[in-house]
Amino acid sequence: METIQVRNHLSHVSKKLQTGQLTLGFIGGSITEDGSALLNWPEPVARWFVESFPHARITVENSAIGATGSDLAVFRAERDLINRQCDLIFIEFAVNDYLTPSEQRMRAREGLIRKLLADGRSELVIIYTYSQKMYEEMSQGKVPDSIAEFEELAVHYGISSVWVGQHALQEVKKGLMTWEEWLPDGLHPRHRGSLSYGQCVISFLEKELITDSDLDSVVTSRSLATPLNAHHWGNVSTLSFEEVQLEGPWMIRRAAAHMPRVDQILTTAAIGAKLSFSFTGTGVALAFDFGKRSAEFTYQLDGGPAITTCRDRPSWCNDGGWFRIYWLADDLEEGLHHVELEVVHGNREECTGTNFHLGLIGIVKKEVQEDETTFK
Repeated sequence: METIQVRNHLSHVSKKLQTGQLTLGFIGGSITEDGSALLNWPEPVARWFVESFPHARITVENSAIGATGSDLAVFRAERDLINRQCDLIFIEFAVNDYLTPSEQRMRAREGLIRKLLADGRSELVIIYTYSQKMYEEMSQGKVPDSIAEFEELAVHYGISSVWVGQHALQEVKKGLMTWEEWLPDGLHPRHRGSLSYGQCVISFLEKELITDSDLDSVVTSRSLATPLNAHHWGNVSTLSFEEVQLEGPWMIRRAAAHMPRVDQILTTAAIGAKLSFSFTGTGVALAFDFGKRSAEFTYQLDGGPAITTCRDRPSWCNDGGWFRIYWLADDLEEGLHHVELEVVHGNREECTGTNFHLGLIGIVKKEVQEDETTFK
């Protein structure tokens, strides 16, 4: 598989640059995340736009969050990308989706892609980074499943892709970069590795927006393709905390500084505090400000058996600050459903607190069958 796959010229982006204003969007995990201590690959890419198009005002909306996958991203797309009116969006989830079951990640990815394309404004580029789990397959010339499945969607929807992980690995093989300069922990690139990723993306952009800038310069209407997976998560919403029934000492409060992608959290630290809510759809997920001081909980769905969560807390996990998703169900019959939940301690050595900080209630609904969607 080639490092750069061009499937759709960035005609809309070219037009926006000509008008003097462009908004870049990034979504992915920690490899893409922005922050004062980070110099990840989006930084050299954004700086390239500023240098190459000095007449244009470039706005950057980096909505990547470490240790999150496409299943959470599909619920954040509207707030963090669509409402920010992003013109060019880079999607990076091949690494963080790696251990997610194939069906679940394909539903989430296709849902994310369809939401972004249906908006009609954005052009997309999919970025494939690297983790050490991919080494054996790549060393044998194979494409890891997490990337191969993304490529199915890229081909189907006509989205260009850039395999920056392969580019960096080739640089190491050529002696242009040491492994320690690239990826000392097998996942997170250092500055030199992030620059390698960024330069690979820039090579794609230079060809599309400068060398071949006259190609497809006229923006034309395109149709949103028929879904590959009829059960994709393109029709999702979030449930307002105002619709949740509460029992015990609860508060709705502004999210802490380390949860910038959440406006409010529904919070308690009381063991035995309860909540309940009803929703119409086929799936439901909760996303938390999670860490070692987080409580577990027991829940019932539609009056079924009580299930008590037992979430792992890896060594890198802090007391809080991990925006972590937990799926209660993702394959229900379309209709009205009811959830009842009670906060419990967890009673395990690694569970050192009872903080229950709920940041999002995500609902998946069956896709509304409409006439073929057209976008520009």
